[in-house]
Amino acid sequence: MTEIQTKLLDLFHEGKEKLFQKEIENILAGVNERNLCGRLSTYFEILLEKYGLVEYYSDPEYNRKQNGEIKTILDQEMNVVKINCDVIIHSRGMNIGNDNLLAIEMKKSNRPEEKKNSDRIRLRALTKESFDDLWSNDGKTFPEHVCGYELGIYMELDIENRLCLFETYEKGNKVTDWNEKF
Repeated sequence: MTEIQTKLLDLFHEGKEKLFQKEIENILAGVNERNLCGRLSTYFEILLEKYGLVEYYSDPEYNRKQNGEIKTILDQEMNVVKINCDVIIHSRGMNIGNDNLLAIEMKKSNRPEEKKNSDRIRLRALTKESFDDLWSNDGKTFPEHVCGYELGIYMELDIENRLCLFETYEKGNKVTDWNEKF
C-alpha cells in the first residue's frame, strides 16, 4: 500500500468511526443510504486538513468532470456508463496529476445482490489505471472516462446484526475485506 493509500485509509477509518458514533440512531432507524453518505462526507471534509489534503473535497453523489460533463466509466463489456459515487474525495479537477483519491460505495445488506455487485464493478473500474491500454490517467490530461482513484471502499451495512462489511479496491482489484461491529 502506498503512502497516500495509507493516509486515505486512516482518514476513512476516522471518518467511519465518527459516523458510527454520531449517526448510530439514524443507522439503526434505517435512514436512506444517501443521508448516511452525506453525513460520512461531512466527517471526511472536517478531516481533510488533518491528513494534509487541504486542496481536496469530500463530495457525496458527485457526477461532473472538470469540463462540466457527466462522469463516465467503461464497464466490463467496455460500455460507457454514467456514474456518480456515493462519496468521493477529489480535487474537483484542480490537480490534474492526482485528481481522484477515494471512492466509496455504500449499500445496506438487504439490497439486491445485483445492486451490490454493480457498486463493486464500479469501484473496480474507478480504481483502474487504464482500460486495456486504450487511454490512461497519465497525470497530464484528464482521461475521457473516470479512473485512477487511489483507493475504493465498499461498505455494506447489516443493520439487524449491527455489522458492517468493508472491501478495499486498488488498481481494479479487491485487495482486502473485513467486518466490524457498530
